[in-house]
Amino acid sequence: MATHQQTNEEIATGNSNISDRGCETLFVDEYTDGILDPEKQMLGPVCDGGHIVANTAPGCWGPMITPAIRGGHEVTRPVAVAGAEVGDAIAIRIKEINVTSMATASGNDRVIEGRFLGDPYCAAVCPQCKTSFPETVLEGIGPNAVRCAKCGADAAPFAFTNGYTIAFDAGRTVGVTLPQEPTEQIARNARKFSALPDHSIQNPILTLAPHDLVGVVARLRPFLGQLGTTPAVAMPDSHNAGDFGSFLIGAPHQFGLTEEQLKQRTDGHMDVNTVRAGALLICPVKVPGGGVYLGDMHAMQGNGEIAGHTCDVSGTVTLQVDVMKGLNIDGPILLPLVEDLPFLAQPLSKQEQARAEKLAQSYALRSLEQSAPISVIGTGADLNAATDNGLQRAACLLEMPLPEVMNRATITGEIEIGRHPGVVRITFRAPLENLKHAGLLPLVSEYYEID
Repeated sequence: MATHQQTNEEIATGNSNISDRGCETLFVDEYTDGILDPEKQMLGPVCDGGHIVANTAPGCWGPMITPAIRGGHEVTRPVAVAGAEVGDAIAIRIKEINVTSMATASGNDRVIEGRFLGDPYCAAVCPQCKTSFPETVLEGIGPNAVRCAKCGADAAPFAFTNGYTIAFDAGRTVGVTLPQEPTEQIARNARKFSALPDHSIQNPILTLAPHDLVGVVARLRPFLGQLGTTPAVAMPDSHNAGDFGSFLIGAPHQFGLTEEQLKQRTDGHMDVNTVRAGALLICPVKVPGGGVYLGDMHAMQGNGEIAGHTCDVSGTVTLQVDVMKGLNIDGPILLPLVEDLPFLAQPLSKQEQARAEKLAQSYALRSLEQSAPISVIGTGADLNAATDNGLQRAACLLEMPLPEVMNRATITGEIEIGRHPGVVRITFRAPLENLKHAGLLPLVSEYYEID
């Protein structure tokens, strides 16, 4: 993809009229070092209404055993969107998500003391030569394969407590967890089976060859664990959320933040399994250009991601971006597919509306509220804090008393866990009048085909 890289550089340096209006389609195959930094130059800009096409690298386990990656994940280099200013929002339509990995490995983790300073995701240290963020080499396969390039010590900060290797069918519809022999065969050709993008520097997690679970069948339903905009303060990409971000408050390493600085996050690391093809995500703009980035594609995940990790895969993604002027939101708003909405939050059918109108007339009620679904993301140090954060964001967005939001989320929606320990989505049907005042009605009405 050398041509695409060259085009991105030409756009970034402003050597074309494209730099003013943005290009129609931007191809992305470059990655950060794990740190989202508003001071670093972005790719683009892509035009308002334009497309971002990306080849994403696996998140979580591969970067977790690659100490040179400083943020715990390996996400795409952020892309500026023409016309996006601080206080705006960017509506991201997820047009396509395709898994390219043939297999992956994952499982529950444990940290290995002596191999990090305060946080194993973003402050790795070689246990022998004490080099920070050491470069590593792979020696053979298995749990001790990751070695410090300088001194040869076993250097991965994480190990499995219970792990598995899972292979996918050609259509990427189902996966099967494998026994030791085929797992080790795949491990010897891990980069190929992972389909790692050319510019990815992570150690493929397949190299560790975990095989505790054997013969389990799982369905694939891919989504993006990371999709969002650049925070206004530099932070590790895996920590751009209220739960993981809370680990940065007063941390002993170079990425430590204050509680006030953490409020400048954008919650791009959600692990919400409905952020999939066909959904629409509205993200806050907290730096000029917005800085849209993505990664951490998951092959599947149940609500909560309770094992701490799921099946991280490489893949290709197509997004369309639109600037929403002056929306001034604090965190993401999600419009899930109708089939992904909670039962109580789904738009009313014509038959349901007719029955409700008949019931209302019998009680001399002249008119009924018109509403549409909305899902507000909340994050915090734990699920209670995340729920409070999401409810408050919804109340501010819709200019609605907090107890009213709580009532609506109870009888026309529900609270769903995105990721344990601290990401939730607050989903309910909101009055069209409030959505109109918030500047969301045209988008919501179009998406859910509401007259």
